[in-house]
Amino acid sequence: MIQRETVKMSNSIQVESPLHHAQLEQLIGQSSAGGIVLHEHKLLGHLNLRGNAADAEFLAGVKEALGVALPITPCSSAKSDLAQIMWLAPDEWLIIVASGSEVEIEQKLRTYLTGHFAVSDISGAQTLLELSGKDVIGLMKKSTGYDLHLDSFPVGKVVGTTFAKTGAHILRVSEDRFQLIVRRSFSDYVWLWIQHGSQEYGLTIV
Repeated sequence: MIQRETVKMSNSIQVESPLHHAQLEQLIGQSSAGGIVLHEHKLLGHLNLRGNAADAEFLAGVKEALGVALPITPCSSAKSDLAQIMWLAPDEWLIIVASGSEVEIEQKLRTYLTGHFAVSDISGAQTLLELSGKDVIGLMKKSTGYDLHLDSFPVGKVVGTTFAKTGAHILRVSEDRFQLIVRRSFSDYVWLWIQHGSQEYGLTIV
């Protein structure tokens, strides 16, 4: 996916990453021995989709627009070249797309979908942080009460749960890699928590 820390909009409004003040790019490469690896996927497009999962036309329209079937099993996810889709509720999904493509993808959805549905651009309201590394399970156990065993939390599963003292949607990308969707207003708190929780392991920014 295309990632940029600062995007210059056509109306001259400068859009910044929720963690731009942390200057993470200046920390990249300063340490390569950390057991925790953090990467912020900056300024990706975030679209919230609401609709009826029992409506065959709705499902067909999403597949036509995004190139992948909508995940309708609770806590599941799906991915195509255009988008990553996370199940949030029986009638709600989060769609992550490349930076700058959110308007085009939203329009595609509105073109292919009919009937009762809603799609909203919430890109400015949240961000995506990726945690990995040999000690990431240790950090995750400190941060959430959700059972991290692969039988309970397999690859591809997404859950809405607590992370430290805030809420997050957590997607397991691989056995030792997690993506966190956190609200913009709590991103600084999560960043500080990750720094504190990683002290015994070491933290690498990439």
